[in-house]
Amino acid sequence: VPEECELSAEAFGLKAHRKIEIHRPQRGEKRELVDHALTNAREALGRKMAESSAQSRLLAGVCETFGLDGNPERIEVYDNSHIMGTNAVGGMIVAGPDGFQKSQYRKFNIKGTDITPGDDFGMMKEVLKRRFSRLVKEEEAGEATGLSGFGRPDLVLIDGGAGQISAVMEVMADLGVDDIPVVGVAKGPDRDAGLERFFIPGKPYFMLEPKSPVLYYLQRLRDEAHRFAIGTHRTRRAIDMKKNPLDEIEGVGPGRKRALLHAFGSARGVARASVDDLAKVEGVSEPLAARIFAFFHKA
Repeated sequence: VPEECELSAEAFGLKAHRKIEIHRPQRGEKRELVDHALTNAREALGRKMAESSAQSRLLAGVCETFGLDGNPERIEVYDNSHIMGTNAVGGMIVAGPDGFQKSQYRKFNIKGTDITPGDDFGMMKEVLKRRFSRLVKEEEAGEATGLSGFGRPDLVLIDGGAGQISAVMEVMADLGVDDIPVVGVAKGPDRDAGLERFFIPGKPYFMLEPKSPVLYYLQRLRDEAHRFAIGTHRTRRAIDMKKNPLDEIEGVGPGRKRALLHAFGSARGVARASVDDLAKVEGVSEPLAARIFAFFHKA
């Protein structure tokens, strides 16, 4: 006898209901397997609904904490990663009612030639400028979807304190984007979790109760952005270490290569250096400095 079991697909993040027709055996091992499958399905649905309810409560807490107009549907979190300014990248992760939206994560290879190695403010400004200038252009063109169809975030979280927030707000003001809430999340003294300080433009910083569920949630967002940025940086660094123009210069071995990258941040930084600056690097003689300069300035 056919039996129809309808599961709420919306509870699983789907856009429509899906009906599963089950022809239930009347007896024996097959009936036990079907009964077991139905029990598992009901339990999974229950867990999903409970998680959804918990997520809604957390987002309501975020809304209250930061004075938003409503529960955020899209939260974007930004972080940078580099080693002594080398292989600098910015990372954007996205979260909302359905948790982390990993298909919408994005990396930003830092390209600015006017950014000195290790300039965290400059890197954050470049990342936010690229993200939101594109959003503005698409909205002006009547495409209200934003970065690859992502749309506007309801909240932007920045890894950093007052300095990072000031840099970001300068970019947002230049672009005319003044209706997106921006919050800085600064690590506490000695980077202790639970002592984070939160910075909202124009207001004194504040802290949350150490055992606050909202604090735990915001820490998770911050940590996920950090994990993604570091992972992206390591991938780029591994590629650059394997494929670097410095490897093509006679007399530049692994030791001198590391010294040059440490001094100038990247192969691009080495290319911009003068002969005199190159010769100041430990292990680089004047003839080698001239050879390096000539390599990057071929006619």
